[in-house]
Amino acid sequence: MNFRQLDLNLLRVLAAVHRTGSVTKAGKTLSLSQPATSNALARLRDYFEDELFVRAPSGLKPTRLCERLAPAVFAQLLALEALLSGHEDFEPMHSDRHWQLSLSDLGEMLFLPALAGELRRQAPSARLSNISVAAVDVAAALEAREIDLAIGILQPRQRGIRTELLFRENYVAVAAPHWRPASGRSGRNLSAQQMAQASFVVASPTATFHGSVEQMLLRMKLEDRIVLRARHFGAMPELALTSNLLCIVPEMYAQNLHERHDFRVWGIPGAPTYEVRLVWHSSTDKDPAHQWMRALVCDLFKRPVRTAPAR
Repeated sequence: MNFRQLDLNLLRVLAAVHRTGSVTKAGKTLSLSQPATSNALARLRDYFEDELFVRAPSGLKPTRLCERLAPAVFAQLLALEALLSGHEDFEPMHSDRHWQLSLSDLGEMLFLPALAGELRRQAPSARLSNISVAAVDVAAALEAREIDLAIGILQPRQRGIRTELLFRENYVAVAAPHWRPASGRSGRNLSAQQMAQASFVVASPTATFHGSVEQMLLRMKLEDRIVLRARHFGAMPELALTSNLLCIVPEMYAQNLHERHDFRVWGIPGAPTYEVRLVWHSSTDKDPAHQWMRALVCDLFKRPVRTAPAR
């Protein structure tokens, strides 16, 4: 085995197949055709005299030799990329970069308009896509370069993932302008008794963990008061306007609805706190373009963090 005879471009293929578990997906991340990626893998197998990957029901699985090689190769490629990108200049006005973000359906409604508007002003030739990635897959998507950053209720713990807290808020109840509690005074906050007399709509998007709302209602023994479960938050305004239901939503979304449609917003007892974070991969820490984009996101959405209530 002579290292000088190894085409170093093949190492990018090794790392990509190891990350994705698929020749086809690896080719897409490297902008290579499936035959070209397969040919590169065959050359790697010849060089190392090892299968490197074997087929399994869930995809390609690395051999013991590959399991030792691939993580080290990937780490060196990331280090080299970070070193080289650190010397590049970035001029937003002249950039045609295609930014790929991951936002939930609610995040798209709340963050995408402001971000797209500012991007059009500062980087008019740039493009922006929201890529659907489940919360549990965000770290892998960042590592595989499928997305540049994510914004949402995310707390990834994987090595190489960076996060910055943008803001912390609570869930609140939203209702039509004419809605009032069935009993008691009509103040800014609902009492536990008033909650027990109401009927609720909750959203359960699979990409995030808004399930904490249902956990709150379970603790309050109000799970039987949930009469409608929606997959997304987009239907909430119409549901509130056309029914006597209370919609449990994040506070930022509630304020948005109040400003646009004069919805009533109510505080609720025992409301769970949620944290919205900006998430990225450490390999882009020193990349000027990524630094600019992260600064833009923080300028638009970062707010003073309120102290979480004691439990």
